[in-house]
Amino acid sequence: MRETILAILEKNSKIDVADLAAMLGESEAAVANEIAEMEKEHIICGYHTLINWDKTGEEKVSALIEVKVTPQRGNGFDMIAERIYNYSEVHAVYLMSGGFDLTVMIEGKTLKEVAFFVANKLATLDSVISTSTHFVLKKYKDHGTILNVTQNDERMLVTP
Repeated sequence: MRETILAILEKNSKIDVADLAAMLGESEAAVANEIAEMEKEHIICGYHTLINWDKTGEEKVSALIEVKVTPQRGNGFDMIAERIYNYSEVHAVYLMSGGFDLTVMIEGKTLKEVAFFVANKLATLDSVISTSTHFVLKKYKDHGTILNVTQNDERMLVTP
């Protein structure tokens, strides 16, 4: 039951417990208890709303930053990752394989704000060897959701 609940909640965190219970053929109490238990165990870590900021008047700049770091003895990458993810601008930090160690996803109001973060906060950390910043130009799909669904015009084309 857990995997099914997680799969459904991952696609729609707003689903009503009654609807979820009906889909699973379980009681509302059993489903609610299972969700509460998964929240307590930090299997479910939070609920988020995916917003297409391009459709609003709010300007946002997203960037992916590749970071090479020197791992710390006894802690590996964990301490530097913690220092980075505690910045309010940072939305995600991932340990990576390949040519760099960490991927940092951030958002700012302007390119200048993102550049300031990289130059004055991220690159100045002791363990950071180098950074490479990539700006997101357009989002097509995010967290499994297609953001710019095109409407097909079902009208018949009439030409003179």
